[in-house]
Formats: sequence, structure tokens, C-alpha cells
Amino acid sequence: MTEELIIEVLTEVFWTTFLILLPVLGVSLVVGIFISVFQAATSIQEMTLTFVPKLIAAVLVIIFMLPWMIDKMVAITIKMFTMFQHVLR
Repeated sequence: MTEELIIEVLTEVFWTTFLILLPVLGVSLVVGIFISVFQAATSIQEMTLTFVPKLIAAVLVIIFMLPWMIDKMVAITIKMFTMFQHVLR
């Protein structure tokens, strides 16, 4: 394996991981901002008020995006196995 191949593999894995995590992190960010604005407007400083809605939103996004996430992970896994098979020959 050459350095270029290793860098290409790691770059592709990094970007795939980033794409898989982006919807969950984005929704958690938006929900967190809304909760922060709500807390600032009402002066409620309850820690569970920030944690529970973000957790629920993240779980819902994972449930709805799970087929797409699995498709991305299976695609990169198949690509890696076929690439390793060609490299080892």
C-alpha cells in the first residue's frame, strides 16, 4: 500500500463519517439554539430542559435517517473490502 492510497482511504472514511453524523449534529444544534433562546426569554435555567429535547431530537433523526446511514456505511465497507482485495493481489 502506498501513502497516497492510505491517505485516499482515510479521507474517504472521514468524509463518510462526517456525512453520516451531520444530520444528527445539525438538528441537535438547531434544537439547542431554540432552547437557549427560550431559556433566555423566560429566565428558566433548568439543565434537563437543554438535555432532554436535544436527546429526543437526535434519537428521532437517527430513526428517520437510519436507512440512509446504513446504506452509506455498507457502501463504504464494500468499497474498502473490494479495494483491499485488489491491493493484496
